Amino acid sequence: MFTGLIREMASVKDFGGNRLSLKANHKAKIGDSIAINGTCLSVVSIQSDGFTVELSPETLNHIATEKLKGQVHIEPAMMMGDRFEGHIVQGHIDTIGTVDSITDNGNSFDVIISVDPKFITLIPPKGSIAIDGVSLTVNEVMKDSFRLTIIPITMRETLFGTYKKETRVNIETDVFARYMHHIMNTSKQSSLSWNDVERISSLY
Repeated sequence: MFTGLIREMASVKDFGGNRLSLKANHKAKIGDSIAINGTCLSVVSIQSDGFTVELSPETLNHIATEKLKGQVHIEPAMMMGDRFEGHIVQGHIDTIGTVDSITDNGNSFDVIISVDPKFITLIPPKGSIAIDGVSLTVNEVMKDSFRLTIIPITMRETLFGTYKKETRVNIETDVFARYMHHIMNTSKQSSLSWNDVERISSLY
């Protein structure tokens, strides 16, 4: 599990086939789970200046692989007892979104990202979302897009500062919204009562 708070900007040394080698300060161990641009990957080898992770064909088919160059976001998996910040992130990419516009408001930036409309039901207003692994709050939801408000430090310290119109981004929707959507669409009951919703929510 992750929190969506980027711990380091690592540099890509090599990406070919199903292996991605990174130069990073983080001291990884074989088998560690590390989110790279929001995608949970496993460390398969260690180098003196970084580590290598492996990507399955399933992963390669569902993420924005063109961004595995230059710098990437990394976040090691949470350890038991760590301070919980951000929101619950699994490192499972739901879909790829596309930046529609970035508007500078002086002390913040409005970023509108378009997405396949079938995922809009998993993106509630004021809900949490992870964009390339960054934990953010959704401010507004439209028919096939949503709006984020990004503060200057996020623009400076993450890949958001490099985004422009038509940049593709990895999107992980809120885990609770995803689970509730699945439960409500596969339940044999015609509808759920508020008692049912509260009982299901308490399980998480």
